[in-house]
Amino acid sequence: MHKLAVLIVSAATLLAQDVPNPPKEFDGKSWWDHVKVLADDNMEGRETGSAGLRRAEAYVVDQLKQSGVEPAGENGYYQPVKLTSREIDEKNSSMALVKDGKAEPLTLGEDAFFSTRADLAPQVEAPLVFVGYGLKVPEQNYDDLAGLDLKGKIAVIFAGIPANIPGPLGSHYQTAAERWKVLKAAGAIGALNIPNPASMDIPWSRMSLSRTHPSMDLVGSEFNETAGEKVGGVINPAHADRFFSASGHSFQEVLDASKDRKQLPRFPLNISLRARTKTSTHPVESANVVGKLTGSDPNLKNEYVVLSAHIDHLGIGEPINGDKLYNGAMDNASGDAVLLDVAAALKGSPEKPKRSLLFVFVTGEEKGLLGSKYFTAHPTVPPKSMIGNINIDMFLPLYPMKAVTVYGLKESNLGDELRRVAEKDGIEVEDDPEPQRNSFIRSDQYNFIRHGIPALTMKVGYKPGSPEDKTFHDWLHQRYHAPSDDLNQPVDQSAAGKYEQVISQLMLAIADDSKRPEWKQESFFRRYAQASSGE
Repeated sequence: MHKLAVLIVSAATLLAQDVPNPPKEFDGKSWWDHVKVLADDNMEGRETGSAGLRRAEAYVVDQLKQSGVEPAGENGYYQPVKLTSREIDEKNSSMALVKDGKAEPLTLGEDAFFSTRADLAPQVEAPLVFVGYGLKVPEQNYDDLAGLDLKGKIAVIFAGIPANIPGPLGSHYQTAAERWKVLKAAGAIGALNIPNPASMDIPWSRMSLSRTHPSMDLVGSEFNETAGEKVGGVINPAHADRFFSASGHSFQEVLDASKDRKQLPRFPLNISLRARTKTSTHPVESANVVGKLTGSDPNLKNEYVVLSAHIDHLGIGEPINGDKLYNGAMDNASGDAVLLDVAAALKGSPEKPKRSLLFVFVTGEEKGLLGSKYFTAHPTVPPKSMIGNINIDMFLPLYPMKAVTVYGLKESNLGDELRRVAEKDGIEVEDDPEPQRNSFIRSDQYNFIRHGIPALTMKVGYKPGSPEDKTFHDWLHQRYHAPSDDLNQPVDQSAAGKYEQVISQLMLAIADDSKRPEWKQESFFRRYAQASSGE
């Protein structure tokens, strides 16, 4: 069994400390053993609320028990999560563009498709307005909606962030909650999104293929972030010119301006959307899995360092190359396996961390970060006892690990501590090179951040233009959210081991420090900590 590094933390400043080398490094072998179980065909892709996900969670619980991790849910290790599944009946739904009373039908799946993340109205007909990036960022005096008449209209949004808006800040204002808040205040009744072809992780053909897969939302009005949105959907960028045909502008103008991430032009499209939808809903029950290792310090043991990873994936869907089972090996059996491996290593370590550790395996991430949204709103430990979060999601050990790309690097001193730990082992630490992909808000750390808890997540890094860069992006285009994210793909187990090493050292450094992690004074997200503390 692997042994975890024992980090001795003195009262001196963290930056002045040494990070001792571990007695035995992780090698990725036991990590891969866990991945093989969680991404096996028997788990049926771990769809939220499915029997396959319950089997995966039962395996996690069994492994936690073997590692001496105590239950910290509501029902033992489990925290029940109630959801509503929403599915569109596409045969009884339609879209059309209307100009001067004449309707031009759109082909669902080819021209555009509906999003069921919102509770769609059965019938809508309203004018379309192009709103650029659709962002309002008060901190930067930036407002794409200024001067536009959106009352009773549908906003058409191009995905992205202008260059003068910091990535994490721009990502925050692109979340469903923040974006709909400003659109609703401006009088809009819906929104259609156009992906940026330059930063699409998934090609349109695969996006379209999964368009009728059920969406889910948490039960309870406190979680309804899109109340009042009557229509939502996604436009195929290859066919976006159809929506601009009556505006006097072309979609190519938008693409040209977006190359330099300039503020985009905004204008009425002089055309309306006619939408008819039929949806069905049914209740779904799922669960988060939560376990704890109690710390050794009489006072600090009442505080928790949280390690999180989502355990759900996409289940069974539309076949690609004859395969309809979406195993989710890297997304995110890989992250769950890190948590299990770290927990097992702690059992074999003679010294225990001063603070307690909380291992949280969340459901419903693929449905909109739902499990972590529920957990952070209704935690199974006192809310203020959670001092920091390290989230692990799809870290992609596809090549030797020489660097880590960190999302949230500059927001709190967790980034400083990570840099100290990683660089001690000769691993470079890099900030997000592609802020327009919104990675900072696309996994579960974001919900911890919204509740004032310093958090970050990281992936195995690469140098722009390098062969590793190509490997990373090829993986996104070919395997991300596809059945080929399975156990038959090439994986660098030694890179996974090095990643685990960094995670474990960072976790223990936080757990043994006399001070809690803090937001940087200049971080926008510091306001959430102030709100939670009543400042």
